[in-house]
Amino acid sequence: MGEVNVKKVNRIKPSLWEKSYIPEIIRGLSVTAKHFFGNLSPRESRRQIFTRAYPDEGTDYYPERFRGLHRLMLREDGQVRCVACMCCSTICPADCIHIEAGEHDDPNIEKYPDVFVIDELRCIVCGLCVEACPCDAIRMDTGVHIPPYTERDDAFFERDLLMQLGGLSEAKQGGNTKAAAE
Repeated sequence: MGEVNVKKVNRIKPSLWEKSYIPEIIRGLSVTAKHFFGNLSPRESRRQIFTRAYPDEGTDYYPERFRGLHRLMLREDGQVRCVACMCCSTICPADCIHIEAGEHDDPNIEKYPDVFVIDELRCIVCGLCVEACPCDAIRMDTGVHIPPYTERDDAFFERDLLMQLGGLSEAKQGGNTKAAAE
C-alpha cells in the first residue's frame, strides 16, 4: 500500500472574547437597530423595508416560474381528461390530493375521477402532481395566487371547480406525430 499524503492545517485558536460570541451579537444588534431606526424615519426616501398590507393590497409581481392554482383540463367533449390513475395523489408529498375513481359510461374510457379534491391550504405548490400526470389532466399554470380564506372548507377545490378553472387541453393522445417524424 502506498503512502498517504496528509497536509496538516494550523488552526487559529479563537480568543476567549471571540469564543463568547459577544462581538457577533453586538454586530447583529447594530444591523437590527440600523434598520429599525431607519424605517422609523418620516422621510419615505430613507425607508428600506417595504411592507404590503396583504390581502387588502395585492401584488403585480410574481416570479417568472410561479405556478398558481391547480386546474383540471378537459377533453374535446367537455369531460375531464383525468383517468384516475392516482399518479398525482401518490407522488404528492403534502398528501393534499384525494381521488376516488368511478367507472365511465363510455366503453372507450376506462375510469374517471368520481371525486377529485385538492386541499389548497395543505398544498406546498411543488408541481410534482403536474409532472407525474401521464395524460396532461392537471396543470398549475394559472398564475393566480391562492386567495385568503376565513373558512377551512373554502380551501377544498373539488372536481367541478377545478374543471371551471381549466380549459380544453391541446395535448393529443400519443403526442404530435408530425414533430416525431421530423
